Amino acid sequence: MEIVGGVPPEPGRAAPRKPVECAGYDGIWRFTAPALPSTVPRARHGVHDLMCRQNVPLRPDRLDGLLLIVSELVTNAVQHAAVLSPEIVVEISLGQGWVRVAVEDGHPFRPRPLEADEERTGGRGLLLVQAVVDEAGGRCDVEHTPGGGKVVWAALPYGSAAPGGAAPTSPPRSR
Repeated sequence: MEIVGGVPPEPGRAAPRKPVECAGYDGIWRFTAPALPSTVPRARHGVHDLMCRQNVPLRPDRLDGLLLIVSELVTNAVQHAAVLSPEIVVEISLGQGWVRVAVEDGHPFRPRPLEADEERTGGRGLLLVQAVVDEAGGRCDVEHTPGGGKVVWAALPYGSAAPGGAAPTSPPRSR
């Protein structure tokens, strides 16, 4: 069985779908996973493996930022949406000079970054995502799905490691 995105399915679950072509992207990989804490490292490792297999020319710091974003977005879906969304969808899209990660869940409420608070042990995930995106010159947003859920996404340029040093095209706004 070929595992697209490097994340094997949970026992009794279907394997991720194969990449499909879509205007504006060189490839799109999607996988569905249970909204469980164990999905967070599996998604992060799967995205890392995908970037390596596809030879995506991400600078090392950009790859670290991408993996942090994956961890934070999947963690948020697991912690805050699992009650209404027992499964989440992680999607990685590769475009000319850009990589986009999106996490979809069935919870209708738009996440909001919390203010930094030294007393709180969590709640800084979206602040971290925004910081990584801002530093990289990327974009992020939240979109509602037709089914009443949401997709939280972030797009990052590859960085100076892009072939030929060419500037990336603008990231697509949505899938």
